[in-house]
Amino acid sequence: MIFILIATVAGAYSAVALPVSASMEELVPGKRDSLRQAKRELRAQEKVSKKVTFETFEQNYAKAMRYYEKQQYLSAASLFEELYPISLGTPRADTILYLFAHSYYMNKDYAMAAFHFRDYVRRYPNSDRTADAFYYCISAIYESSADYYLDQSNTEYAIEQIKTYLQAYPDNTHIEECNRMLDELRLKLARKDLEALKLYYNTDHFEACQIAAKNFFVEYSYSPLMPEAIYYLVLNNYEYARKSVARKQEERYKACLEACRKMELEFPDSKYAKETSKIAAEVTKQLEKIQHKTN
Repeated sequence: MIFILIATVAGAYSAVALPVSASMEELVPGKRDSLRQAKRELRAQEKVSKKVTFETFEQNYAKAMRYYEKQQYLSAASLFEELYPISLGTPRADTILYLFAHSYYMNKDYAMAAFHFRDYVRRYPNSDRTADAFYYCISAIYESSADYYLDQSNTEYAIEQIKTYLQAYPDNTHIEECNRMLDELRLKLARKDLEALKLYYNTDHFEACQIAAKNFFVEYSYSPLMPEAIYYLVLNNYEYARKSVARKQEERYKACLEACRKMELEFPDSKYAKETSKIAAEVTKQLEKIQHKTN
């Protein structure tokens, strides 16, 4: 038995015994039928699968295309993902995979776009869309490249893939854009290495700075950052010589003067040229003093 309290007219409460088997449906008049009906409807809904099947393929394909045309790319991608496994072996398979990847690209999910465009190129190497898929793949990888102060693995991979694309499709219509992407990616790598060079200078790691500068000149001789790299090498070599013991100063001042001449010869119109010219004049005076002492 269970007991419930029922309010009387006088405002008092009295306990009424009910069988233990009584359910809440029986305690709430008029609710029993509606609860049972709701349960029946819920069970009926559970039996209806929302998953794309062979029978619903055409209907869902049309729906995915409507999403795509309305630029509802996330919804389109979700449906294309379900449609693709079913479409394998049919004429629509390559179209679905291409639009699936492109939906991610247009939604700016570049990591997923690159993955699926790369998969498209692998699966359909002879398709009319293969060249475009490859281009979108490298564009997505380019967009995924991190800022210069972060890991540059994606940047290096993007450069590699763009070169591969240009070799595979030398007559493509995206050459100008590919060259722009290459320039930006290389500039990012150059900036990262330049910042490392500057850090060596700012922390008095003079020899490490010299090595970094030497590598920079070889790797990024074309870079617009070259004048800045030379400038910091000049500053580095000047401080290195100035803080050295007397017997090492002549050699190190000469290294500084050599860096100043590099700026003068290669970038005479650089915004750094005037400053390095002043340093060169000061270094020349120091070398004259050293030579005077030795004589």
